[in-house]
Amino acid sequence: MKESVSVIGTGLMGTAFTERLLAAGYPVYVYNRTRANADPLLQLGAQWSDRPLAQSARIIFAVYTAEVVDHMLLDMQADLQPNHTVIDTATSDPQQTAALGSRLAGQGGESEDGIAYLEAPFSGSSEQTRRGEAMTMVSGSAEVFEACRDLWDCLAAKTFYVGPWGNAARMKLLTNLVLGLNRATLAEGLTFAQRVGLDKSAALNVLIASAGYSRVMDTKGQKMLRGDFTPQARLSQHLKDIRLVLQEADRGGAKLPLSSLHLELLEQAEKSGLGELDNSAILRLIESIADQEP
Repeated sequence: MKESVSVIGTGLMGTAFTERLLAAGYPVYVYNRTRANADPLLQLGAQWSDRPLAQSARIIFAVYTAEVVDHMLLDMQADLQPNHTVIDTATSDPQQTAALGSRLAGQGGESEDGIAYLEAPFSGSSEQTRRGEAMTMVSGSAEVFEACRDLWDCLAAKTFYVGPWGNAARMKLLTNLVLGLNRATLAEGLTFAQRVGLDKSAALNVLIASAGYSRVMDTKGQKMLRGDFTPQARLSQHLKDIRLVLQEADRGGAKLPLSSLHLELLEQAEKSGLGELDNSAILRLIESIADQEP
């Protein structure tokens, strides 16, 4: 019998994590503030728990930010024990994750060891995660990272250990910076193709075969062609990430002109009602800008 795992948060990513863990034979306990959201996972074999920290030594948080993780852990403080490993998969402010790791490390009680905290944001949509194609970057104790090797092998196609707390958040912000710009560029390219009389599907095929290729064309190209913006990762969540990118860049004294423009576009998209759609819906904003009178 494999060691049980608790998953807190049953949104897009938490659901994908749980499905993979169940398929690999792990007993999985789930908790979500809205219990009804977990019903599909209960039908697949997950078990509900109002006290997920009491059920498992390893707890995966699939929530919005490290700040939310911190607040939830405070609410569950009575069940938090020194043998716990908290795995935080959110994309967060690096300073918040480092502070949370330090706080948990100091909660050892009578034990010499504190509570282990691993920062493990995933790069990839919920659908890619469900298929085992996502990548994760992990920071925290190297020893605890190795002790969770079975989870990385189950949940990710590739895993990178990147050192102390804060580094995984920085690496995730880096990947999201480039990924988001690739998505916006693809949206502008397809809009250009259509407006100059090219077939968008043919244009996508040529782009995929060209030196300008990026994996975004595989993951978001067809969604853009079909106008299918069913969320795999929401546009508003990416907007949150780009705000964090610029905040961290400012701490480092760096100006990021493309990301600054990207932020403006995402803010316009959210104001236009696209925030809850898939992040590929940036296409709709680019199309609306293209149609504006000069």
